[in-house]
Amino acid sequence: MWKKNDRIRLTITDMGVNGEGIGKNEMTFFVKNAVIGDEVLAVVTAVKKGYGYAKVLEVLKASPDRVRPACPLAERCGGCQVMQLSYEAQLRFKENKVRNDLERIGGIKDLASVVQFEPIIGMDEEPANDISGEPEAGTHVFQPLHFRNKMQFPVGWDREGHIVTGFYAGRTHYIIAAADCPVSPEVNRMILEGVRTFLEEHRISAYKEETGEGLIRHVLIRNGFHTGQIMVCLVINGDRLEEEKGSFRKTTAKSSDLEKELTDHLTRIPLPKPWEIRSICLNINKEKTNVILGRDVRCLYGEPYIEEQITGIRDGLEPLTFRIGPLSFFQTNTVQTARLYGTALEFAGLTGRETVWDLYCGTGTISLYLARKAAFVHGVEIVPEAIRDARENAQRNHIQNVRFYCGRSEELFPLYVGQQQEKPDVVVLDPPRKGCDPELLEAIRCTGPEKIVYVSCDPATLARDVKILCASAAEQDSCYELKKVRPVDMFPHTMHVETVCLLSNRKPDARVKIDVDLEDYYRIKDEQKKNKASE
Repeated sequence: MWKKNDRIRLTITDMGVNGEGIGKNEMTFFVKNAVIGDEVLAVVTAVKKGYGYAKVLEVLKASPDRVRPACPLAERCGGCQVMQLSYEAQLRFKENKVRNDLERIGGIKDLASVVQFEPIIGMDEEPANDISGEPEAGTHVFQPLHFRNKMQFPVGWDREGHIVTGFYAGRTHYIIAAADCPVSPEVNRMILEGVRTFLEEHRISAYKEETGEGLIRHVLIRNGFHTGQIMVCLVINGDRLEEEKGSFRKTTAKSSDLEKELTDHLTRIPLPKPWEIRSICLNINKEKTNVILGRDVRCLYGEPYIEEQITGIRDGLEPLTFRIGPLSFFQTNTVQTARLYGTALEFAGLTGRETVWDLYCGTGTISLYLARKAAFVHGVEIVPEAIRDARENAQRNHIQNVRFYCGRSEELFPLYVGQQQEKPDVVVLDPPRKGCDPELLEAIRCTGPEKIVYVSCDPATLARDVKILCASAAEQDSCYELKKVRPVDMFPHTMHVETVCLLSNRKPDARVKIDVDLEDYYRIKDEQKKNKASE
């Protein structure tokens, strides 16, 4: 039996949910920073009942899919879990994970022969995913970079007492100092440096999580890839910017002066075109919590939002414009978002006559994307702020054939459908990672839409929900059949994958109402007799 600090040789044959390699030697071990195909010498760090954890000491034989990460901090930072795995292998792994979960958890036997499983949509090797720069010179293995439109950098102190920004080490709240991040736009490096310089010059303190003291907690940067607009938001443990108490500066600036100096300082940064800082905000978070953002936002410069567009890649539709604030939900990969929604639109197969229900609609991004091809779209979301944003987004894009409701989908959806006696043609599901509420799945089966388009961020909960929807039905309920599946890689270098599925109603109505006009019946019969007599 293995024990802590033992050295062990392992061949990595799989990967876990957090990107750790999995190997077996008498028992299963989870090995950080090992990839499929590696042969490693590792040291055991913990032993549990039936499994253990280990850390790589030496890669004895590197996997053919192992690459040099584009980021020097990749193995220490908790963000990019599998950057040392080639992008081609990442896509292959994610595609297989979706397929395996549908077979194993979803209970779909012989998936390849009964379901149209389309290849995963990965990122292109073109520089279109970053309007600020060109691909790295001399790069011989493609690794998607500079694609994230939202970054949150924690702020802290180094050992010399200098303010640092960076990222948390994996599964910790220890900040690894970093000047920028390779998966965010390169322009962010200049903005972060500008923030750090300002904080140092004005003796503004960084937050200390252990004591709850200090002011600056995080720097949030949001980038509009199609508009060039940038938002900079400082998350603060207070109501306003203040110098550190006991500052050695000869004069103490007023809060309003500091805030004006901050906006002047940031807007003078010579950013490359087309980038431009259009919004500078403070987010107030005085809670002793690891939740990054508070509920209150104060705008110091510009508007409390930036604008971004989602373009139609395959559908030829005009771009949709969205306003994004510090608290707004918006997919973090702008390029892949259009591909994800385009796949959902393709699977829905809209002709302009359908009534669509978008459940878990969020800020209405998918609803508005589909509304231009549907007769009418209903969106339901439980978060009031998201519904407010959805309604504003509909107005901004001059889309009128859509209505948004605030409440629980499992309650509002069957209630409205029952009252209006209007059977939905298509239901779109885009739930959080935990999947759909069982009550909602039951309500969908009872109302019986012809199609369900399921957009999932977790293959395991997707497979569970698909199994429920496809299970044999009671006489009054509908039963579905999984027809199409397509994964989309929204988060390169992580273990996360989005999946779009199409399910089709395969149970006819139990009762069919037929209206018969007897006068027409006898008229037709008389005509048939006359025709027969004249022959």
